[in-house]
Amino acid sequence: MSADPYNRKVRDSFAAPPHAGELAGGIDARVDAGDLRVEFAATLEDGRIAALRFRARGCPHVIAAAEWVCDYYEGKPAEALEVFPIARIMEDLAVPTEKTGRILVLEDAIQSLGRRLKH
Repeated sequence: MSADPYNRKVRDSFAAPPHAGELAGGIDARVDAGDLRVEFAATLEDGRIAALRFRARGCPHVIAAAEWVCDYYEGKPAEALEVFPIARIMEDLAVPTEKTGRILVLEDAIQSLGRRLKH
């Protein structure tokens, strides 16, 4: 068993997350939870998520999960934000069970963004 708590996907996403940063003209939603902060911003085109970016403060699993989320939702209809694939994220990124609450904060932010995009 490896002593490294992060798998290759987490390491790659944390090192150079292509979706990190601001999105000019995007609609955003932010959630603060103690030492964890995550913000997602999106632009829509014809009802689809044209671009999705994030800014986050948290552990490597959180940063990698935010990147995973952006990659997953880009190109999908805005309504897709209503369903959050937590089991896939946890499995793909080998997130330890004790960090489930951190990933649920991302779900809160994504669902908040989905509500903001509807208005």
